[in-house]
Order: sequence, then C-alpha cells, then structure tokens
Amino acid sequence: MTARVRVPASSSNLGAGFDCVGVAIDRWLAASVTLERSGGFSIRRRGKLSAVKVRPDQDLFTRGFRAACAAGGAVTPAGVTIDATSDIPVGCGLGSSAAAIVAGAMLADAALGLGLSRAQVLEVGTTIEGHPDNIAPAIYGGAVLSVHTAAGLATSPLLVAPGIELLIAVPPFPNDTKAARAALPHTLPHTDAVVAAGRAAALVQGLATGAAALLAAALDDVLHVPFRRGRIPGYDAVVAAAKQAGAYGATLSGAGSAIVAIAPRERSGPVGAAMIAAWREIGIAAELITCPSPVAGAMVTASPRTTHHVPLTSQL
Repeated sequence: MTARVRVPASSSNLGAGFDCVGVAIDRWLAASVTLERSGGFSIRRRGKLSAVKVRPDQDLFTRGFRAACAAGGAVTPAGVTIDATSDIPVGCGLGSSAAAIVAGAMLADAALGLGLSRAQVLEVGTTIEGHPDNIAPAIYGGAVLSVHTAAGLATSPLLVAPGIELLIAVPPFPNDTKAARAALPHTLPHTDAVVAAGRAAALVQGLATGAAALLAAALDDVLHVPFRRGRIPGYDAVVAAAKQAGAYGATLSGAGSAIVAIAPRERSGPVGAAMIAAWREIGIAAELITCPSPVAGAMVTASPRTTHHVPLTSQL
C-alpha cells in the first residue's frame, strides 16, 4: 500500500509575528510511502534532503508518521519506506523541518486511512515542532495566524493585499535553529513587550492593507531578530539594500539564514536584485525566491483511498 503527498515551504515570523505567523512559499517537498510486513523505517532522500544525515528512527518523517498513527489510534506498521525529494533549502528558515513532519503525518493518514482532520495534523505537527508558525501554512497554504488557547490551537487565514510581494534571499549556508532559539533572552522589559504587541498587530493589518507604515513597523522586530541577526553574515547590508530599493522592510525568515523582504509589487524586481547584490558584495552567492501569488497547502497526490482537502481561504 502506498501514498504520496506534496508539502510547501514556509516563511515564518515575518518580523513581529514571532512563533505565530507564517506564509506558504513556492518550494516543495514531495514524498511517498510504501508499507511492508517488516523492516522498520527506511528513508530515501533526494534533492536538498540529501544533506540530511539523521538515523531513520530519529528522522522528522518518522516522527510525524508515528505521531499521526498514535493520534489516529493505529499501530505503526512493521515496515515503512519513505521516498522523499525536496527543493526547500534545509536549515535556512524556510520550514524544511515542518514540511517533513507534515509529510510524515499525512502519509500515515493517507496510507492507513486514519481520517485525521487538518486541525489534528496541525496539533500533531506543532507538538513535534514546538510552535505552529511553519506547520500551519505548510498544511493550509497562504498566510496563517496560529494562536495557543486553553482549548488548543486557534488558526485563521490572513489576508494579504494583492499589491505586495514577498522576496526571500537565501544564502548558501544554514543557521542552527536550536542555537538561534537559545540566543533569545528568557525575559524582556515590559516596554519592549508593549512595542512587540503593537508591531504584531501592525503585521496583521499591514499584510491585509499593504499600509507602508504598518509593514515597516511590523518588520522591525524587537522579540527575536535583535538577538539573532548577528549570526547571519551580511544581514544588516541585505536589509538596508532591500529598503533602499523600495521594500517596506526586511527581516529574518524564521530564524534565518534566509532574509525575507516585503515590497510593493512594482518594486519587487529591484528589491530582489538589491538583496542578492548586497550579499554578492561580501562574497556570498545567494538565491532569490519570489512569492507573487497564493501557494496552496499540503495535498495528497495519490492515495489508496479518496481524500478530500478543503483548505483555509487565503490571499497572497
């Protein structure tokens, strides 16, 4: 029995939306699973995943698969072979981990007929990842806000004004996400918390309206970027170049190393070129990813059973 899925990359935080806002990006992980009578877990990796050197029993595909089985009340099969390929840069702040977790969970759901809802897959993925900002857009597509509540995760699509565009400059080196999170302080002054709350609100409204002042404020984060930016060579130069070329602002994509800018659509070309040129000036050959239109969420592309996907409605 086999099943196949496709899961998009994602850019999270977008400045002030720390751990709660993410947007699907047009880079993809595709994976299939074959169930056997024995043999344990086997992971075959291609594309960007070739750089991953993790034992199969510790792999994020495996963890997602097993967690979905547990959530669906099923016994994990004795033999599971996952073939996966991806063009999502690994360790660069584009949700490669979230994509693998979601793929593993959805492969289990499709191959075993677990009947998990998207909300259940979100809970499974968030439990493994620790926060929903990349997991939610990987599942639902578009831009998504996810908030922890007493009743569980509350998730909502975010409107994104049609006149703005995301541009992501990806350098050829990863950032250690665990080290980046360890660099964050345990507490912040109340005054900084007030600023952070206002800028998070500015992000939601700025994305919806394209208001320049709101987006500029939202992309000037105080919660995590000040403590992480020093880990990324050229960060200040790339952000400054994006702004000078006409972007509302630029910031880390996730924990980096990629940098995401939000710009008026008519300035997207010059902004992207300026970001790449700024890194080139210090000897770093970065890649540009653009996001000019909505990106769908994870989808089952082949399954032994009919699978219905009703995504959240979103705009980008």
